[in-house]
Amino acid sequence: MAANFEIKEKSMGELKVTIEGDAWKEAVEKSFRKLAQRAEIDGFRKGQVPLSILEKRISKSTRQAQAIDDNANDWFINGIQEAKVNPISRPEMDVESFDDDKVVLVYRFAVMPEVKLGDYKGVDYEIEEVSVSDEELQNELDRMRNTYMDLVTKEEEAKEGDTVVIDYEGFKDGVPFDGGKAEGHHLELGSGSFIPGFEDQLIGSKAGEEKDINLTFPEKYHAEELAGKDVVFKVKVHEVKEKVLPELDDDFAKDVNIPGVETVDDLKKRVQERLLESKTNYAEQKADGELLDRIAKNTEIDIPEVLVQEEQQNMMNELAGRLKQYGMSVDQYLSMMGQNPQDFMKGYEDDARKAVKNRLILSEVAKVENITPTDEEVNEEYQKIADQYQMELDQVKGALPEQYLREDLKNSLAFKFIKDNAVKKTVKPKEETKD
Repeated sequence: MAANFEIKEKSMGELKVTIEGDAWKEAVEKSFRKLAQRAEIDGFRKGQVPLSILEKRISKSTRQAQAIDDNANDWFINGIQEAKVNPISRPEMDVESFDDDKVVLVYRFAVMPEVKLGDYKGVDYEIEEVSVSDEELQNELDRMRNTYMDLVTKEEEAKEGDTVVIDYEGFKDGVPFDGGKAEGHHLELGSGSFIPGFEDQLIGSKAGEEKDINLTFPEKYHAEELAGKDVVFKVKVHEVKEKVLPELDDDFAKDVNIPGVETVDDLKKRVQERLLESKTNYAEQKADGELLDRIAKNTEIDIPEVLVQEEQQNMMNELAGRLKQYGMSVDQYLSMMGQNPQDFMKGYEDDARKAVKNRLILSEVAKVENITPTDEEVNEEYQKIADQYQMELDQVKGALPEQYLREDLKNSLAFKFIKDNAVKKTVKPKEETKD
């Protein structure tokens, strides 16, 4: 057997395998005997037809085609071993030619692309300065107060931010439509829970009032029978409730039940620390991403589409997992968004391509710098995952094969190497930078 591999564009390659001489003749003969075992001819028991008769009934081309079917997979495996290539996609096979002397098969598949690294050491690492303004602190304190607010019934007109308790029913062309009716519904005005215009028309209403709300559904509404249609909602307002927030005092500070917080000053200090930590983490994540972007910009990779498609599917699977927690399927979600699966998947393409490129860059840096995780680091990572998800260590090891964990850990160590060798700079936030 002879095997020759040639790389094409987008890291797609062609492996040409030639089987000739005795090896080809033996394969054809073996497949012929296999056909003989299945042959059925009147006057003979199945599998007992004389070969002399079968040789006339089963053509050479049929025997040779059967030999190709029987051996194509084994020849492919032997071929990639001989050519020392590692496919990353399912091969497509064509029969280039076959005759009495030989068969030539061509297998097309993707391989890991060549990564031509640019500069990855001494690259600028720009992290933005962070601080917490008085306004940000107050906004967070107000958000916390909102979680402890009371809704108090009032007689005055409803304003934005108030909650109205309503009955409503929707009509299209004078006929009620499915899903357009509810009783005793609590609606916060300004929340954007209903289609545009509904909440606005309830501002100024009072308890006991009945009114008709004329609206047009959005053109891209998930229910096709209502998309772009004019409708009327008949609404009765039972109650109007306003938010009453607790005072920002020591009693409130104790009520939030944060260890070590007894006074409002304690609360402000703790909240400020938490906000600062959150902004610091965000600034670091942003700087990490920009560092990889700088390296990726100077790195040449002809990324195989199969890797992008696999990453898109991984992203879709992650979305499905998150939706499942809320009792929703991907199909239901896409219906609500007014999108089909193909267009939605395409929306992941740029992010998927970027993720693949970054992963290949880190893998190549690890290779060049001879970075590999130790057994101790692998075990520590397993334990970290077990602690995070409150699982037994053996459960985690059973669910996550070590080879995948090592690969991820290797890439993480490669990025740490890049970051440790970067030129650290603290910069003003982008919106504050002046030309």
